[in-house]
Amino acid sequence: MTPPIHEMTDRARDVFRIVVESYLDTGLPVGSRTLSKVSGLNLSPASIRNVMQDLEESGLLAAPHTSAGRMPTDMGLRLFVDGMMQSHEPSQEERDAIEREAGEQGPVEEALANTTAVLSGLSACAGLVLVPKREPVLRQVGFVPLSHDRALAVIVGDDGSVENRVIDLPPGLPPSTLEQAANYLSAMLAGQTLSQARERLSRQIERERAELDAAARDLIARGLAVWSEDGGRRPVLIVRGQARLIDHSAADDLDRVRQLLDELEGKEEIARLLDSAREGDAARIFIGSENKLFALSGSSVIAKPVRALDGRVVGVVGVIGPTRLNYARVVPMVDFTAATLTRLLG
Repeated sequence: MTPPIHEMTDRARDVFRIVVESYLDTGLPVGSRTLSKVSGLNLSPASIRNVMQDLEESGLLAAPHTSAGRMPTDMGLRLFVDGMMQSHEPSQEERDAIEREAGEQGPVEEALANTTAVLSGLSACAGLVLVPKREPVLRQVGFVPLSHDRALAVIVGDDGSVENRVIDLPPGLPPSTLEQAANYLSAMLAGQTLSQARERLSRQIERERAELDAAARDLIARGLAVWSEDGGRRPVLIVRGQARLIDHSAADDLDRVRQLLDELEGKEEIARLLDSAREGDAARIFIGSENKLFALSGSSVIAKPVRALDGRVVGVVGVIGPTRLNYARVVPMVDFTAATLTRLLG
């Protein structure tokens, strides 16, 4: 358990803060001799070593085997971020860059992707945005037989998108039933989204049972059942700026960088993490081993929900980078980006 800040002495707080800030700035462990030269600390190297030892025993600092210096642990970073960090609001130039991309004319996905790319550049991290998958407006529905007991349910959207699912067929279903069900669906549902189609069909079939035989009704029910709510609302993760994760210090820790890039390839896991940030209004900060996904790469994620004007969460925006990222600068930047997207896209 992280020790409360108020239980630390003034001396311990000063040493801890300087170690963390120096580490976040350089990515390197900090030694007692370096700290003794810091203006205003007024402590000898021996006194500093004693304080650092106490902080290490408290689980807030660690000593890498390659160095006599200390660096903050994930628990130490959490204590710093939650209780000691002094945030720095984005500059006017940074605000202008974010607002310019968020306000570009064009598809919403393009605005989100471009804004995420800008956020990546300004934060020196990889930018992330999670948005709900938009349901296509239906143009045509069809069934393609695959075998005596299986068929492919195909939906064509007005935008030209095509999605399909394999469904099981009842025994002995004649091919004419597939055609009857497809014609009925295409005629009834063109111009509607899948969720609208499901709602309409449930009412329509009850009123017009005579127009469809039992086999066709069963086939339609099976076809729509496979297009679950998850399929219609499956989130889409956009990642921009992975190359920024390979900075000047990455050469000393290539294994960590490779691990992080591998984790970004597994978008489903990252999407689930971002989805957990949908609740609440404040930015969520996931630091290193606090989340098992990043236990090996030593990475942090800062994420915040984007809301529509009616309060609905329409996405999550954030960044991912090494645990030593500049939280004081990046957290307010993510806050501002989410607020800008809420205003312009909500």
